[in-house]
Amino acid sequence: MTDQATAVLQALHISKRYPGVLANDDVSLTVRAGEIHAIVGENGAGKSTLMKILYGEDRPDRGTLRVAGREVRFATPRAAIAAGIGLVHQHFMLADNLPVWENVVIGAETRRRGLLDRPAARARIAGIGRSHGLTVDPDRTVGDLSVGERQRVEIIKVLYRDARVIILDEPTAVLVPAEVDRLLESLRSLRARGISVLFISHRLDEVLAAADRITVMRAGRVVGTVDRADATKDGLAEMMVGGRLPDVPPRATRPREAVGLRLREVAAGAPDRPPIEDVSLTVRAGEIVGLAGIEGNGQNEVLDAVLGLLPVRAGTIGLGDRDVTPLGVAERRRLGLASIAADRHRHGMLLRAALWENLLLGNERLRGSLRSWRIDRRAVRDATAEVIREYAVKAPGAGTPAYALSGGNQQKFVFGREMSTRPKVLLAAHPTRGVDVGAQAQLWRHLRDARDDGLAVLLVSADLDELIALSDTVYVAFSGRVSGPIPAGRLTPRRLGALMTGRDDAEAGAAERGASKRARPGSAEGDGR
Repeated sequence: MTDQATAVLQALHISKRYPGVLANDDVSLTVRAGEIHAIVGENGAGKSTLMKILYGEDRPDRGTLRVAGREVRFATPRAAIAAGIGLVHQHFMLADNLPVWENVVIGAETRRRGLLDRPAARARIAGIGRSHGLTVDPDRTVGDLSVGERQRVEIIKVLYRDARVIILDEPTAVLVPAEVDRLLESLRSLRARGISVLFISHRLDEVLAAADRITVMRAGRVVGTVDRADATKDGLAEMMVGGRLPDVPPRATRPREAVGLRLREVAAGAPDRPPIEDVSLTVRAGEIVGLAGIEGNGQNEVLDAVLGLLPVRAGTIGLGDRDVTPLGVAERRRLGLASIAADRHRHGMLLRAALWENLLLGNERLRGSLRSWRIDRRAVRDATAEVIREYAVKAPGAGTPAYALSGGNQQKFVFGREMSTRPKVLLAAHPTRGVDVGAQAQLWRHLRDARDDGLAVLLVSADLDELIALSDTVYVAFSGRVSGPIPAGRLTPRRLGALMTGRDDAEAGAAERGASKRARPGSAEGDGR
């Protein structure tokens, strides 16, 4: 059968231009009924723009959309939903203070005699969950759910609205291995029931494990679409970046004796944050220390306590030989502390501001940019252009507003801004989140080079492969406490994922051996289908 005969969604010759950027250039894509279709590409390739057009969040300058063979024009997401298309954003759109069922039904309420039919809504949500392996208690408050459970709620939301095509944006970016496995099983269940899944991802192993077909984009155009049987990780990566990926050399130096960062029995908290208790860890100069944990278990609170954003009620925090516990954020930054924020939109950038203005955030007095009472804009613009060049940020120039960059290019800019201050200690929260495999390798190289020059790095990442590959030692956060250190060479992603759920090392080893046995070659789980 032809693509046209089985197509449930088509984008034909789509072009979209933003100021200074041709985001989509004659892009065509066909999603078949009942298939899992992945879209991969480097940052700025046009993937997110295409998703916005398919979901009615933006309109193309040229080209057409077809749903089940019928030409459509989506003025709003509501129109796309009515046509059977749903989108699960990378950053979840949920109200933490409401129960699951209310989050799901908002905007699509089931009514009986003019009143909201709560029993019917709950029953339908529970039924959707059972049918697709997305089980979650409809009456639980969303704020009490894990990241994986919240994602299930988002998928249930689009299924509740009778979606026949589900678009997922970076669905595994914040999931641990066990949650990734469960998500991929749910996607296969959706496919078996005739629902099509279109997802963006930079994690090629997961793409190869789940997708039936894979479309590669580069520089706003479609490079090609390949069947899973014909795809390899190296082949996809080369299609994405237009050549071979750079090799990351092995470590050439050892950590130094000098301590860059030390926490001793730290307890910290705030009314709206989970507390951390009795946290002790050490990061030496020239060392990368990983801090693993499922979201909500305290790893982000450790970073905020070190940065000075979370009040410390017990214990001490030291930078080098200086006790900084009583100091504020600005004083700590002046002593050589830098931070790549976990949420770049909330804590890392001003989206409406130009890149040169974003370069100054938190660094106003560190750059020699102040001349008496005014900012030396030329000096700041030159420094911004240097970050853009060195970190391969795709932006027309220093005056470009931050919102005009793709998510991956925003992340590269924030990374470059913090590294350009030549810090002594770096707090790196998900430093390569949302970047493509080529950019990830480059950022890894920057981080390792700085480490070899004596930088102390405390690294938090939901990408466990990254955490293990970069770290010398790893600590694990669970329920507000931190255990470790564990040599990174002893860990695998599955073993570390088990430790993150609170299992001890023996239990984690047993869980890893069991998973390996289930996923042996030739098994149903092992071939990813």
